[in-house]
Amino acid sequence: MDYQFREIEKKWQKFWADNQTFKVDNHSAKPKYYVLDMFPYPSGAGLHVGHPLGYIASDIFSRYKRLKGFNVLHPMGYDSFGLPAEQYAIQTGQHPAITTEANINRYREQLDNLGFSFDWSREVRTSDPGYYKWTQWIFMLLFNSWYNLDTDKAESIESLTEKFGRAGSEGIKAVCDDDTSSFTAEEWTEKSDEEKQVELLKYRLTYLRESTVNWCPALGTVLANDEVKDGFSERGGYPVEQKKMMQWSMRITAYADRLIQGLDTVDWPEPLKEMQRNWIGKSVGALVKFGLKNRPEFIEVFTTRVDTIYGTTFLVLAPEHELVESLTTPDRRTEITNYIDQTKKKSELDRMADTKTVSGAFTGSYALHPVSGEQIPVWIADYVLAGYGTGAVMAVPSGDQRDWLFATKFGLPIVAISDAQVGLDEQADPTKEGKYINSGIINGLDYKAATAKLIEKLEELGAGKAKVNYRLRDAIFGRQRYWGEPVPVYFKDGLPQLIDASELPLVLPEVDKYLPTESGEPPLGRADNWKYRGELEYELSTMPGWAGSSWYWFRYMDARNEGEFASQDAIAYWKDVDLYIGGSEHATGHLLYSRFWNKFLKDLGYVIEEEPFKKLINQGMIQGRSNFVYRLIDAEDKGTNTFVSAGLRSQYKTSAMHVDVNIVENEILDLTKFKAFRPEFENAEFILENGKYICGVEIEKMSKSKFNVVNPDELTERFGADTLRMYEMFLGPLEQSKPWNTNGIEGVFKFLRKFWKLFHDDEFNFRVSDDEPSKAEYKALHKIIKKVEEDIERFSFNTSVSSFMICVNELTDLKCNKRQILQELVIVLQPYAPHITEELWTLLGNQPGTISVANYPAFNAEYLVENEFSYPVSINGKTRLNLNISLGLPQPEVEAIVLANEDILRYMDGKAAKKIIFVKGKIINVVV
Repeated sequence: MDYQFREIEKKWQKFWADNQTFKVDNHSAKPKYYVLDMFPYPSGAGLHVGHPLGYIASDIFSRYKRLKGFNVLHPMGYDSFGLPAEQYAIQTGQHPAITTEANINRYREQLDNLGFSFDWSREVRTSDPGYYKWTQWIFMLLFNSWYNLDTDKAESIESLTEKFGRAGSEGIKAVCDDDTSSFTAEEWTEKSDEEKQVELLKYRLTYLRESTVNWCPALGTVLANDEVKDGFSERGGYPVEQKKMMQWSMRITAYADRLIQGLDTVDWPEPLKEMQRNWIGKSVGALVKFGLKNRPEFIEVFTTRVDTIYGTTFLVLAPEHELVESLTTPDRRTEITNYIDQTKKKSELDRMADTKTVSGAFTGSYALHPVSGEQIPVWIADYVLAGYGTGAVMAVPSGDQRDWLFATKFGLPIVAISDAQVGLDEQADPTKEGKYINSGIINGLDYKAATAKLIEKLEELGAGKAKVNYRLRDAIFGRQRYWGEPVPVYFKDGLPQLIDASELPLVLPEVDKYLPTESGEPPLGRADNWKYRGELEYELSTMPGWAGSSWYWFRYMDARNEGEFASQDAIAYWKDVDLYIGGSEHATGHLLYSRFWNKFLKDLGYVIEEEPFKKLINQGMIQGRSNFVYRLIDAEDKGTNTFVSAGLRSQYKTSAMHVDVNIVENEILDLTKFKAFRPEFENAEFILENGKYICGVEIEKMSKSKFNVVNPDELTERFGADTLRMYEMFLGPLEQSKPWNTNGIEGVFKFLRKFWKLFHDDEFNFRVSDDEPSKAEYKALHKIIKKVEEDIERFSFNTSVSSFMICVNELTDLKCNKRQILQELVIVLQPYAPHITEELWTLLGNQPGTISVANYPAFNAEYLVENEFSYPVSINGKTRLNLNISLGLPQPEVEAIVLANEDILRYMDGKAAKKIIFVKGKIINVVV
């Protein structure tokens, strides 16, 4: 029977499910290998052909590692809390859980259709109370912990209260708020419980504080920086503004140094590591206090160039800075208020990225230089961020280009501070060379000496100190939404308290609507009598989208454990993820948060490894291949339903319009399907080329609006899952983005049919011989064994596909049907095309399902040693034929073979050979 891919694939997908073929144990004599995909958010649209790219690659690698003798954990689950389901709930009133369940079922069906070897017994869903119980538990651990800089790790909050009770706050080195109190042991003991809780909140690794956040009024929630693009929400495109709000935060900043250092220990793409280093943004410098004229407060500034302090000609505050209101004089209030309103419309990322626009407003107030005592004007500008450093900068226009542009625009002084600075009338010069001038106590000193002297002076004056700073800020940990993990906190006397661990999970309550309350509280405020033990108010915000994804790889290790997030035995066995595949868009969000939680859990002794993901690969994006039709524009009617073929459009006035790529093949439009594409095109007319309508082509992002989304279901129905798997790999290197083009998929399908034909005769009867293979057959096999092993180990899947095609062509030419060759080849191809190989494996007489645990064939280099060479034989320099001759023969024997060949004698036309030129392994030339 010919290759019946539909029946074969359904048969084996059912077999794998019924027999739990890929279920894996947490103990084995085999070495472990953990392969993980960044798990998907299940959207209503389901998968398009770009989504499975990484999953196919990880599945090939997982299947290959099983063949190489590893106990492979390859799980899958769903990041199932998210805004889309909630937006749908707001619009329709349908509970997000119902939408999510339907979407998951759709995803599962599509994933199963592609033949992935996931261990589905370990499936997790972040919205399952059995899962988020442990997300809440980790939150509670963080709440009950502080970061001890002496031990450089997180510790129980009880160890901090013991220190307070023993010696007060003296000698405590912690990552904490800046406004912590100083007190003795006796004073600590005398504090009320409420006073103690207020102080401890300044040390806890998760805490409440007023923060500047990205507030999206249309979505009714706070958004993370990576959820905001150009001042609008990534989801829905709604305006986002900056707003101060009491929010839960997590002290990821405590781990800043360890997050940087850990990057040197993992095998990740260097660009991704550099993104994280830049995001964390470690800076060594000084904290400087600028006093305020006739006021007790001061403006604190962090600078990496304290040596330039005498060049400070103005201060710039973030528009959100807490002192802006009080510093603004009456005559400047309107301008300042308008400027702040404009700033609220920009995201912090936009403000950081916009280096060309110069804007600002003068508060009307002056600060005092901490060393010289001179008055310095205080401005606000949106290029300063409230959350980075102190939200204030000392502007040195001679040494910083942004400050130079600001000073130039607003007519502020630009003071040279080094005799090595040049061209200050054209741009800033940040040089550290030369000697200082116009710089008071450091005049004549070099950079190193000047820096040391200034820090010493500032400390002496109580006006500054050396400090390490980070661009990384504590992570906002809250959403004013319904569809998320409830925070396991209630409030007593206005202070947060944890619920009892035995009361986990704190399950989402039912609400009548998924909108904020009329008084502006989050949707959980709508729940009837949702109070702790019927009395005390629960936290009404839910956890952010990144909460459940920051530890999920541990749950896969022991997914059904009701007593622990994962058992110590399971963690000790699996340890960490050996291979993680996902998109680079998560570089500064998910990956940073995951590393933070992993390090925290290690500090408390729950996990073993410092880093969660040993090796990480970012798969490239599969881009859409858009097709266009060209609508004729009529001068009078302004538009018609006549369409001009692409090659003729230069002769007419037309407008381009996207058309569904699924009704286009090899750029030829299916006219009947196009007429059904939209009702107004039912009577469309066409100006054709050679009887065909040729569409235009452009590479764009795959999206519904461009009608270029290709559904994998349609392709698997038409060509099969094995074809789609191999074709996605064939498109190009895994890490690179590439355009989707269905035109080439038929070639892969033909290859699989050709592979199937190796095992069958012309009538498609199964025919495999037990005869000994020839040298050429062994050579073809061992070339592919070696090639595929090398390719998979370096994740070069695309080159393997073309090598398989070459191998099958060679074996077809050799008319090979030898069991010793074909059975080994089936194993080698199995990771790429699991369905066809399972079928052929059983046809070869093996037990169903056992191919998954077969041994990958051993490469034998001897089969690739060339014993013969096909010599091109020339007569007087003109090539006449090729002769296969052993490479081990000496020249006299080679000459005898040549002169005994009837074809060569015929070409010599009875003439004697004057000379034979012989180059071993190259050529033979007979001179007559």
